Amino acid sequence: MSNDAPELKPAYLLTGSDRPKIEVALQRLRRHFEHEAVERVSGLDTPGADVVARCNAGNLFGDARLVVVESIDGRPNADNRLTGGWKAADLAAVVEYLASPAPGTTLALVAAELKADSPLGKACKRIGDVLDFAVAKRGHAAWVAQRFRRVGVAADSDACAAIVYLVGDDMVTLAAEVDKLITWSGGGSGGEPIDERVVAELVASVADTPSFAITDAWAQRETGQALEATEMIFERSGRPRRDEVARLAGTLGGHASKLKTARRLAAEGVKPADALTQLGTRSSFYAGKLFQQAERFADDELRDATERLADLDLALKGNSKLDGDLELQRTLIEISRAPGRAKAR
Repeated sequence: MSNDAPELKPAYLLTGSDRPKIEVALQRLRRHFEHEAVERVSGLDTPGADVVARCNAGNLFGDARLVVVESIDGRPNADNRLTGGWKAADLAAVVEYLASPAPGTTLALVAAELKADSPLGKACKRIGDVLDFAVAKRGHAAWVAQRFRRVGVAADSDACAAIVYLVGDDMVTLAAEVDKLITWSGGGSGGEPIDERVVAELVASVADTPSFAITDAWAQRETGQALEATEMIFERSGRPRRDEVARLAGTLGGHASKLKTARRLAAEGVKPADALTQLGTRSSFYAGKLFQQAERFADDELRDATERLADLDLALKGNSKLDGDLELQRTLIEISRAPGRAKAR
């Protein structure tokens, strides 16, 4: 560590969901130490007592050293709950150590949700610092927009919301997708702007979310675009074509039902942001889309579309001799026709 480097504190707690910012903070911290003086372990398999022993071991060369402990409060499981983190005994051992930390050793603890007012948070604050990098609830689209602004790339609000809708709220994956779009754009004020269509073409859906490329085309009565979007999904999907057809049919059926609900709620004066539970979604972006699209349909159109999609479901279950993807295409042509146009036969 250089003589003019700032004096480092004995302990830091880095917590919050903004993992990219945590990584930047850790990189800055590591720069103050020689490479061989940095040790990085995981709280998932390293008990608190072991971490204390590592901190007290010192460096053979007598230099300052850094011990980084990841995931002290666990990692998300399939239900997005943190599991595998430190138990009470682990936390108690580290809190006791922080009462008299080893000279020349800096301990950096990384957590997802550990609060500054927890016993460990208070212990870190007393002799070091607590750095909270939390992203506000429903603030992920704003975070994406800020990341684009930082490099001078123009991205509209719908594009930012669409990225979150497709990717979810994992900050590392979000950052990777945003960086990919920045690279595509060319970066800077002279780069290509990012809009919703670009997002639909370049951002891979992490989960089985409804494809707004198809539903947008449906609402706009753009039959060709709906068919093109369907083919794009077939090409990008890792599923057999038959399975993807069934998934899309279910997606369209569910979307039609949500459109009917959105139309009813709008008539009752309910705002999209207050309709998330009734629409079965956590995404304000998707709720807003549903309300916008519902305005473009009459009640009888949505009723007819629901019936046609029910027919599609029966066809895919053996009520038709045609291939499933052809039945899907026929259905899209019918439900996306302009009002007043004769039904396909």
